Amino acid sequence: MLPELLQGVDTGGLLVIQDSASYSGRHLLQSFINAALNREEAVHVLGFEVSEEELKDGLRGSPVQRLHFHNAYTDPLGWTDHPAFTVHQFCLGELTRLVKQTSHSKPATLVIDSLSWILRHVSTPDVCRTLQQLRKGGAVRSIIGLLHADMHQRGTVGSVCHSATSVITVEPAMRGDEAVAKITKRSKSGKVIQDEEIFRIKDDLTVVVQSKSSKGAKKADSEEQETDPTANLTFNLRLSDTEREAKQKLALPFVFSKEKKTALLHSGPGSGRIHYEPDANDDYDQEDPDDDLDV
Repeated sequence: MLPELLQGVDTGGLLVIQDSASYSGRHLLQSFINAALNREEAVHVLGFEVSEEELKDGLRGSPVQRLHFHNAYTDPLGWTDHPAFTVHQFCLGELTRLVKQTSHSKPATLVIDSLSWILRHVSTPDVCRTLQQLRKGGAVRSIIGLLHADMHQRGTVGSVCHSATSVITVEPAMRGDEAVAKITKRSKSGKVIQDEEIFRIKDDLTVVVQSKSSKGAKKADSEEQETDPTANLTFNLRLSDTEREAKQKLALPFVFSKEKKTALLHSGPGSGRIHYEPDANDDYDQEDPDDDLDV
């Protein structure tokens, strides 16, 4: 599934690369930038954590003429008089203006490096709202964001990932040059697809999937081999043919047979009846039946 995502995130999609201190997702983020540039797409990068020189040095060999870096690295909080881009400009209007400054006819890919920097200074609901507005606004084709999961509370990470159409969680693998990618993809129909792959990133930023993760393979095998939950019980849940025949012949007390219905609806000879004759003490008024009530 990882090569499929590298071929292009769906239009209006939000891809979140979730990493931690044990394994950085920046190299995978650079691979997505490199893949978008090779597809001749314009890429806008909101750089909070690395400088433009460091980013382009990591993309050596890529067609960086379509790469637009918005410098939020030198002054992310706007402490100087003329900051290039600040964290407080992370809103639909400012981002749309930045993207439309370029003369590309096709919608661009927006890369956020990283969402964690923004979440430290902007509330989670505002960040999620802006991401949803960008997805539906049409100014950008897709959004790719890096998120350091161990820097935030679980609720914050869950809210951002819930807004995403695809989430890639990267973890270290057994070998030093490999990593594990746990992928969750939500289709437009609402179907959720999960996969787990072992990959490595080559020097030219191409991603090579080595194999399916052993955990993912075991999980798939266990799903395929569905065991009978009634196999090892100490009692029998199934009926034999004789027991099933006896069950069908049993007359249940709350089920009325045809004979019982006839006996109840048609009274036969000798059946009891109640006759009542009013006496003089029965003060009953036909015009006011409730006259005897003390109301």
